[in-house]
Amino acid sequence: MRRTHSPATAGAERSAAMTTVVRMLRDHGLNARLARACVPSAARLRAEGELAEVRLLRQICCFNGFDKGSFEMRNINLDQLRALIEVVECRSFSAAARNLNLSQPAVSLQIRELERRFGVPLIERFGKQAHATAPGRELIKAAQRIFDACTLAEEAMRRFRENWVGRVHLSTTLTAMIYRLPPLLRKLRSDHPGVDLVVTNMPTPISIARVLSNEADLALVTLPVENSELRVKPLCQEAMLAAYPAGEKDVPEEITPEYIMRQRLLLLTEQPPSAGHATVMRWVAAGTPSMAVGTVEALKSAVASNVGMAILPEVAIHANMANIMLRPLRPPLYRTLALIEHRNKPNEPALQIVRNSLLELAAPTPADSKVRSRLIKSRRTARKGAPSKLRSKIA
Repeated sequence: MRRTHSPATAGAERSAAMTTVVRMLRDHGLNARLARACVPSAARLRAEGELAEVRLLRQICCFNGFDKGSFEMRNINLDQLRALIEVVECRSFSAAARNLNLSQPAVSLQIRELERRFGVPLIERFGKQAHATAPGRELIKAAQRIFDACTLAEEAMRRFRENWVGRVHLSTTLTAMIYRLPPLLRKLRSDHPGVDLVVTNMPTPISIARVLSNEADLALVTLPVENSELRVKPLCQEAMLAAYPAGEKDVPEEITPEYIMRQRLLLLTEQPPSAGHATVMRWVAAGTPSMAVGTVEALKSAVASNVGMAILPEVAIHANMANIMLRPLRPPLYRTLALIEHRNKPNEPALQIVRNSLLELAAPTPADSKVRSRLIKSRRTARKGAPSKLRSKIA
């Protein structure tokens, strides 16, 4: 049964409908006069007094610049861009369709939609081959960047999906990275696979600058460090030892700066100089002849080859190194390894995990105990091999 309306009711409904439509159009950027012009007049309503029937929306007319741009951007499709790249690489629509598991008309349609979207030809044919036009080549470059960004996004989301916790940048001294960190890093990766740890070898001055500039989250450095913006946690003290070739004769039980002045001293050099290098230079006497060597391992090899002697941290000396002889220094020389971070650094979960792992370096390692045992044994050997007068003097 058809619904009938009285003239008063029909007029009220028409007026309410027109007011609603005018308000909606005006909210989307049309002025009131133009909005009323877009609304069907009462004369176009059905003669029976009914409102105009509802029709499906077939077209959107955007009068606001931002909305228009947003609607246009929605037309860009990754499948269309992939089809364009494939057609140009294969130089054929049919070959591209086979690689994409599509029909050739479907690929052709994707290219036409792209060309209609940008308003320029993207593909031109030379015989049976398809080539990119100048606009097409530019679009392919942009599409490659888009796909690279999509790959990065997928990898980032995969890490979150696989219990990714976070990323921590650690800057460290070369000695700590070689001799102290490997067992700690293995344990950290085994216990916390969701933590991405980026480790960089840097001298102490650069590590401090990287932490202050927020390029590094944590840093293992050699004290002293004096900066009120940093939180400094001393971890362990490393004794510095004199290293000589195993066959060196008449080496005293303890090595003094005066004795080293008569030796060829090998020094570890870095650019800029490390804090450890500065520590050694403050201990030796001024004017001591020296030769620069690049790494700790190179220093040990040079000492074992009888090139000279060196002052090395005890952590760098293995207990089974038979080709190097160790002696303590007098006065004793120590350097302190410390963990630093910025005071205002947010305490994120990944950062907390890595920090707690690095704090374990404060405990003595088995390697340190073995080196000390070897040092005591070498001192006993030196006492036994010394002349009687010298032994009585030592006693």
